Amino acid sequence: MTAAVGAACSAFVLLLAVPGSASAATGQFRYSYTTAEGYEAVGFLNNPASGTCINLPSPGSAPGTTSRTPQNYTNATATVFLDADCEGDTYYTLPPGTGASDRLLLRSVVFS
Repeated sequence: MTAAVGAACSAFVLLLAVPGSASAATGQFRYSYTTAEGYEAVGFLNNPASGTCINLPSPGSAPGTTSRTPQNYTNATATVFLDADCEGDTYYTLPPGTGASDRLLLRSVVFS
């Protein structure tokens, strides 16, 4: 009986030691866009949710505007898409700490 209790306790402690999956990327993701008034603006996502598609650009942007100049300052890989809802064949992967030029257009992003 004592061995069974010891084994059960050991299994429980092992479960506590195994890290769970993260629900958010830690850090900030930045991008540029044009406002409805024609001004250049910078949008950002702080600690964005992992595994959830996020449509860009920010409210107040010009209709039909694509975002550009993504900078991934998070600890997760960001996959950016030209189409909304993280759909389409045109996408680009940004590892943590990297970015792209203003030639890379995007409308949505998902973090690993």
